[in-house]
Amino acid sequence: KILSDFWGQPIYLGATVLLPRGYRENPDMSYPVNYIQGHFSLRAPHGFSSGPFRDGDRGANRRREFYEYWTSEECPPFIAVTFQHPCPYYDDSYAVNSANVGPYGDAILKELIPAVEEKFRIIREPWARILSGGSTGGWEALALQIFYPDFFGGSFASCPDPVDFRYYQMVNVYKDTNAYYRQRGWHQVEIPSARSTDGSIRYTMRMENHAELAVGDRARSGGQWDIWQAVFSPVGENGYPRPIWDKRTGAIDPEVAAYWKENYDLRYILERDWARLGPKLKGKLFIYTGDMDSFYLNNAVKLLEEFLAKTDNPSYDGVVAYGDGEPHCWGPAGAKLLKLM
Repeated sequence: KILSDFWGQPIYLGATVLLPRGYRENPDMSYPVNYIQGHFSLRAPHGFSSGPFRDGDRGANRRREFYEYWTSEECPPFIAVTFQHPCPYYDDSYAVNSANVGPYGDAILKELIPAVEEKFRIIREPWARILSGGSTGGWEALALQIFYPDFFGGSFASCPDPVDFRYYQMVNVYKDTNAYYRQRGWHQVEIPSARSTDGSIRYTMRMENHAELAVGDRARSGGQWDIWQAVFSPVGENGYPRPIWDKRTGAIDPEVAAYWKENYDLRYILERDWARLGPKLKGKLFIYTGDMDSFYLNNAVKLLEEFLAKTDNPSYDGVVAYGDGEPHCWGPAGAKLLKLM
């Protein structure tokens, strides 16, 4: 209802739920829950699948291995839940309240999660609600924990999207004047957007943003840069997201960047509000990324780590870990992740 009221038409949310071994045989038992963030999918959480092992098929074999672990006595008893919350701009809303995308954070916290927890025997306490996710889901897992610190009991975020907009991938939206080029004396250097683990450039910011612009203007391409803009920006005079930069030229709007900083720069928000947030987040933040992330996301994580390492009263008492030479999306998964939780 919250989202339908915002958009003026029916908006639906969904969830896919994976029950633990013995759920039906133990009707008096309640369980902690792993709320998993990420792109739209109707697949079972954690890739759970009883399909057979297949020679050379790493994906199928990982899914089968997790199936065997989840149904074994070794696996800690969890309920695992993935959400479906596509929005008109992307296959995923980013799970926060947004001037353009809508109050998805409120809808998830006040409508979707209560519906899941009423239907299934979930322990309805903050310590029993553990977030996880990678990439888009990694940012969401951190953002939900930070924006709703009293509701969740921990966040395991892998390769999160930019958590500090001084490294919005490779752009500093606060100091750079252009997102596509840097002026180096007598020449311009294009800013890269993606790389291989050997450092070779796959494509640049200009290339990717112009490709999005060819698909749709006013943040409607369904692409990565456009959904970030839709989530983070204020509403423009035309009723669409106010651009963080000119999509054709790359010229950055500092007023929009200032709005982003106050509302969605996770490192800045943590530092600004640590006196309030610190006691609520102590021991709850676990962040993982490859140090050769394909989209340079490790740079923003490093800035976040530098702040967290200096926290006191209280110390954050969590983990920031890097995979040596690892690309997007490195981090614990499956059985290893559940054991850490």
